[in-house]
Amino acid sequence: MIKSILLPIDGSTYSEPVLHYGQFFAKQFGAVLRVLTVIDIRLFDWSMATGADSFVPLMPSADFQTESQKMQDEKAQKVIEKAAEILKKSDLKFELTKTSGIPVDEICQYAMENDMVIMGLRGEYERWSNKFLGATVESVTRQITKPVLLVDKTFTEFKRIHCGYDGSSSANKALQLSAFICGVLKIPMQVISVFDSEEERRQILSEAERYLTPYGVEFQLRHETGDAANILIDAQNNSPVPALAIIGSYGQSRLRELILGSTTVEMMRRAKKPILLAK
Repeated sequence: MIKSILLPIDGSTYSEPVLHYGQFFAKQFGAVLRVLTVIDIRLFDWSMATGADSFVPLMPSADFQTESQKMQDEKAQKVIEKAAEILKKSDLKFELTKTSGIPVDEICQYAMENDMVIMGLRGEYERWSNKFLGATVESVTRQITKPVLLVDKTFTEFKRIHCGYDGSSSANKALQLSAFICGVLKIPMQVISVFDSEEERRQILSEAERYLTPYGVEFQLRHETGDAANILIDAQNNSPVPALAIIGSYGQSRLRELILGSTTVEMMRRAKKPILLAK
């Protein structure tokens, strides 16, 4: 099910944990790791930012553009070399790619050739971010059709899985992915269903039970009422053992998210990592 894993890194403090999580999953699944670093053309493509037709035309010299591009290329090469140094310590198969473009576009394109993507929650410009989500991360998670694992600045081996399940198609994919990972890693899982109606909760968890039984994995069914995002976040943050949260990705429209909020985004912002978004 997972035989190739894409690891986009940019040299930030999230890069090493991304590689370590990649190693962990690759060992479990027998997968190849594909490391990708992208030279962001927007950093030196002045024709986009300050072109001759802008309000205040300002075109840098050719030497400035050349030097800027050279510095970015050298940095990307060092990122690739550092990744190779870390991955060579294992017996895993890995590939290294350095390319130029817009990071979101490049990551989405390369993701099509892989089964899973592992990304840091934010990138190298974290210090200037809003301290919530990296723009690249949110854009990528919305656009690609492959599972995305979001990690923080440290690697922690998880001992169980929390799966949010509401009966939707995206939640069903999360349930399937949870069962698969639990089966490979031989760890238990907890299925969390949040409905105010007891009848709905019973029906949804019955569906989950029937689905999981043939997998032969250890699982618990958890009934809850209230706000789904808060309950899933509390379950993850207060878990007695390190846990991996697996949820369906973006189950409603952007307009509806603006009005009601998004469980996916709240989980990404506030829950302890790692979090796996099923697609």
